[in-house]
Amino acid sequence: MATVNVNRNVTDIFYRYKMPRINAKVEGKGNGIKTVIVNMADVARAIGRPATYPTKYFGCELGAQTQFDNKNERFIVNGSHDATKLQDLLDGFIRKYVLCPECDNPETDLLVSSKKGTIAQGCKACGYHGPLEVNHKVNTFIIKNPPHVNPASQGASLTEGKRSKRTKKGENGDDSTVSLNTTANGSADANGDSNGGESPNESLVGSTVAVVNGEDDVNWTVDTSEEAVRARMQDLTDGAKNMTVSDDFDKTEKERMDIFYELVKKKRDAGELDNVQVHKELATEASRLDIQSKSTLVLAELLFTANITQEARKYRNLLLRFTHEDKKAQKYFIGGLEQIISLHADKLMDKVPGILKLFYDSDVLDEKVILDWSQKVSKKYVSKEVAAQIHERAKPFVQWLQEAEEEESSEEDDDSEVEIEYDDRAKVDSLRNGPTKPEPKKAAAAVEDDEDGDDLNIDDI
Repeated sequence: MATVNVNRNVTDIFYRYKMPRINAKVEGKGNGIKTVIVNMADVARAIGRPATYPTKYFGCELGAQTQFDNKNERFIVNGSHDATKLQDLLDGFIRKYVLCPECDNPETDLLVSSKKGTIAQGCKACGYHGPLEVNHKVNTFIIKNPPHVNPASQGASLTEGKRSKRTKKGENGDDSTVSLNTTANGSADANGDSNGGESPNESLVGSTVAVVNGEDDVNWTVDTSEEAVRARMQDLTDGAKNMTVSDDFDKTEKERMDIFYELVKKKRDAGELDNVQVHKELATEASRLDIQSKSTLVLAELLFTANITQEARKYRNLLLRFTHEDKKAQKYFIGGLEQIISLHADKLMDKVPGILKLFYDSDVLDEKVILDWSQKVSKKYVSKEVAAQIHERAKPFVQWLQEAEEEESSEEDDDSEVEIEYDDRAKVDSLRNGPTKPEPKKAAAAVEDDEDGDDLNIDDI
């Protein structure tokens, strides 16, 4: 089962604190539709909190009622809710009630005082201890149901109160077998008759419930044939179908890839791949099956033929939904292109540079991904000879990318080397090289000479 970091803000793949990804299952229809969180008990054990706490938190955030059955580990939120939305809400719960406010470590405990009505938090990693600085509706629920209380002793729901004891000691000290009669409203009454008047296999809903040595054995009969599953799926709305998580998640990756293959093939044959809603449906299905990156292999196989140049433009928007900012998906997509080129080698081998440039110009493939691919010839998708031939034909385009990258880097280096120097001597030199003013005395003498030259002699008249 896929796991994620408890603190999803941490992207380190070797982060030691992991938890299962939430597995949500939509049941019912109309006003009775509800979302069952199948693995909430496993998630709660991973984060060190009772499963009822995050379930109640979901109900408060979504404005929906919640139901708990701790004995059968069944936790329900009314309404139809996507697993992705619940995962995001769980991140909020973890930030508020799990992570230490000092070191962001999830090794914390909640210290609840029902008498004082307070909640404190203690961290085993850094030693922090202090009051919980969170004001949320779920605080009241936590105070009424402290973590040290065994939820199984409180019945199917924490709001129903404690049930009566259902086991009695026999003469030799062993626990006797006691039958439970399940009523129509979902409650169960214990049969405490010592003479064992009723059969232990008696049940109103066709299930066998028996308490043996303190353990419950429940055998439910459900029609799991393909016809029954198909009928139940038809009863769901289109939105609920996209959010339904079935047993597909437990299948192998190849089986999940085959499921996605059949869906894409069905949409392609129906001519629905131009619809944006179908694009969203395919992306949701790939995410549900946890094959987001490898799904591009399926798309390349089903979408492209020898006429790949026209088909690339036709399915550009669909491809961008899977490859945009996902370098891993782009690498798998190149592997799918190698398979298509190998299949139609007589027509496409000479067009390898143009094909790569077409997807590069369409933003389906990034420059770095293409350059990384060109560094090594791999026989993962095609034979080594064919792969080497494809790399050889792609050399002109790869060389063009490398030259363009080098030019950009050289321009950036030239711009970075330009420096502006400020020198005070520039002003001094300009003043020195400028026109000099005559001295005051010489200037005055020159004026007097001019004035003397202009005087007239009366004898000359």
